[in-house]
Amino acid sequence: MSNNTAQSLAKDETGFRSVVGKAVMDARGALMGVGWFSAFINILMLTGPLYMLQVYDRVLISASVPTLVSLSVLMVAMFAFMGFLEFCRSRVLLRVADKVERDLGGRTFDAWMNHGIAGKSAARIAPLNDVSTLKQFLSGNAPGTFFDIPWVVIYIFVIFLLHWMLGVFAVIGTLIILVVAVYNEVSTRKPSVEAMKFRRAEQSFALQSHRNTDAITAMGMGANMRSRWQDINQQGAVDAQRAGDRAANASSLTKALRMMVQSGILGLGGYLAVKQVVTPGTMIAGSIILGRALAPVQMSIGQWRSFNAAREAYARLNAFYKMVPDNTDSLSLPEPKGQLDVEHVFAGPPGATQAVLSDLNFSLQPGDGLGVIGPSAAGKSTLARLLVGLWSPQKGAIRLDRASFEQWNRAELGPYIGYVPQEVELFDGTIAENISRFTANATPEAIVEAAQMADVHSMILGLENGYDTRIGEGGAVLSGGQTQRIALARALYGKPKLLVLDEPNSNLDSDGDAALSRAIKLLRKQGSTVIVMAHRPSAISAVDKLLMLKDGRQVAFGPKDEVLKSVTKSVPQTTKPRPAPPAKIPSTSTTGGPAMQIRKPGAPS
Repeated sequence: MSNNTAQSLAKDETGFRSVVGKAVMDARGALMGVGWFSAFINILMLTGPLYMLQVYDRVLISASVPTLVSLSVLMVAMFAFMGFLEFCRSRVLLRVADKVERDLGGRTFDAWMNHGIAGKSAARIAPLNDVSTLKQFLSGNAPGTFFDIPWVVIYIFVIFLLHWMLGVFAVIGTLIILVVAVYNEVSTRKPSVEAMKFRRAEQSFALQSHRNTDAITAMGMGANMRSRWQDINQQGAVDAQRAGDRAANASSLTKALRMMVQSGILGLGGYLAVKQVVTPGTMIAGSIILGRALAPVQMSIGQWRSFNAAREAYARLNAFYKMVPDNTDSLSLPEPKGQLDVEHVFAGPPGATQAVLSDLNFSLQPGDGLGVIGPSAAGKSTLARLLVGLWSPQKGAIRLDRASFEQWNRAELGPYIGYVPQEVELFDGTIAENISRFTANATPEAIVEAAQMADVHSMILGLENGYDTRIGEGGAVLSGGQTQRIALARALYGKPKLLVLDEPNSNLDSDGDAALSRAIKLLRKQGSTVIVMAHRPSAISAVDKLLMLKDGRQVAFGPKDEVLKSVTKSVPQTTKPRPAPPAKIPSTSTTGGPAMQIRKPGAPS
């Protein structure tokens, strides 16, 4: 093999050297077995025609009952063996489908999760559905049908052995049906693809509407959203109907042609039998063999829609894997201590060409508590995602214990990181499972300890089933504050070395604020590094350092009192100052609420 050929094969991302292709080829031994099963099954398919030939040309002429009984017993045995091989072939294909799903399922789920880091657009992609589509195709009738198609040529060759005129008729009839099959593929491909696109757009729009049902209902948008959904649905329905009509036309035409050709060869055989060129048995056998030869062709037309769906899923999965490369396990590093270094970082969302944060540069030692303040769109949530390794800097570096997040083994690092995102959501499962991060070997003591640190233990015990209360479909309905406090307990589980909280008290009352401050102080005392994206003054009461952001730039960093003093001095005064006025810091709320106020020490309440 030449170097150019080897390089082209190595770069192949759609064929059998692609990720999906390799998963299928890993089962090539089983697929070869399916091929052998198909070979013997198709050979045994000749049992019926041969039995008919012997009955007509031997038994009826000799009037021998023992010969008929012997042939019948042999026929039953051969068909029973053929049925056993069909059973084995189906079981092998089911296991091939299961293996492909196992090989691709875990990786697809991980890649989908990683793609979700880039934003909500990942919700419009359904790679897990594509894996299911491949499994359904591999475990269905289609693979067996395609293994049977090469035997069409052998069956026609057998018909030629009976008589050349019968063989020519079989070739013509088969070619006509193949032309219909090609027409079916060409005419249905484009509308099928378009219908699938509209189907995915329709599902995405429906899910988006469902997530925002409160705003839609409150503002009377329901009829408008329904109309929009119906427009998308109708556009997809038109293409789906067009593809379905053409496929149905091809299927009906193929069925009619098959019956016509099969009856036609019987008539031609009858003519040859009348002329005493062939025997009556040959006439019947030719018709049966041709029917068997045309069966996989007709079945392939019926399976064409599932084949197209599998082919599109195959291509989409390979494109998805290319877009989200597989994570490679990094070398295991010692347990982190919590030292965090942000080194001249420029960063923005994945794929962004412009930086949201510019030249951030600061360091934190284990036990430090940092509050990040600044107006809306200052880049606080972007910084939160950077500090836990969800996003990577465009320039500069973020290091935990002197190692960048790319150098850490994410599965091993995860338990040492606690994170409460701005938009909190719990998962379908019990409260205990959510707090323990669905850890298989979680201990009740560790779960209760995390809940107590978040001061949510009593609230959980007040529920009917306590820690075994289910969340999700048919489960308990929790308030925003309860959800946020359980998410805080989840972040505190295992006493992480690095805790990042993005506006963690947006839904908390005064008791929740106090519990949050106590948890931050406790973790800092135990040597953990805590970063809080501030929303209200209480959020930074337990930290010792502040970072002020404005327009994505680092305005101030240092001890809390010094930063607050510099912020207070920077506020312009247009009127004569009153005694001990409050220093205003621009609001970090994304809801347009009032600005956060931090009072000077000693100011009257």
